[in-house]
Parts: sequence; C-alpha cells; structure tokens
Amino acid sequence: MDVQLKRGLLDVCVLAAIKNEDSYGYKIIKDMQPYLEMSESTLYTILKRLELSKMLTVKTSEHDGRLRKYYHITSVGLARIEEFKNEWKEVMSIYQFVIKEDERT
Repeated sequence: MDVQLKRGLLDVCVLAAIKNEDSYGYKIIKDMQPYLEMSESTLYTILKRLELSKMLTVKTSEHDGRLRKYYHITSVGLARIEEFKNEWKEVMSIYQFVIKEDERT
C-alpha cells in the first residue's frame, strides 16, 4: 500500500478511536486491535502529528500515581473524519472501476 495513503488512513483511525471519548495510548491501541495492529511507536508518532495539526489536544492527568496523557479530538479532527468519509466514497468508486474487469471473467 502506498505509504502516504496508509499514513492518512491510520491518522483517521486514531481520530475515530477518540471521537466519542478522550483516551490514552494503551487504550487507543486496544480499541483499534480488532481492526488493525499498531505499535506504540507508530501510535505516538501519529498522535504527535495530529496534535501539531490541531486535530487533537493533550491533557496530562495523574492515574495510579503516574502521569498519563489523555487525547481529545478537536473540531478540526472531527472535520477530518467527515472529509475522510466523503473521500472514501470516491476511493470506493475508483476501486469498483478497477475491479470491473475481474468481474467480467
């Protein structure tokens, strides 16, 4: 898969994982696990990129005597999810065009 395409897909997956409630790294990975595998290093790279893009904010809070970073989706992040949904319709249309030859055989 194209690296840029995969990067964009993973970004949206992470945003979707925190869409309904703030979350932290380990929980994000666990929530995504039924759908895809992601290493902690990959996740934290994505989270940093999304933070710099203003798609999420970070709040540090103490949990069981340790500091934990909680991630919150912003309106920019929510807009990115909606944009992705619209883009995906176009991607699926292209996919249908590409496989139409396979369906004839």
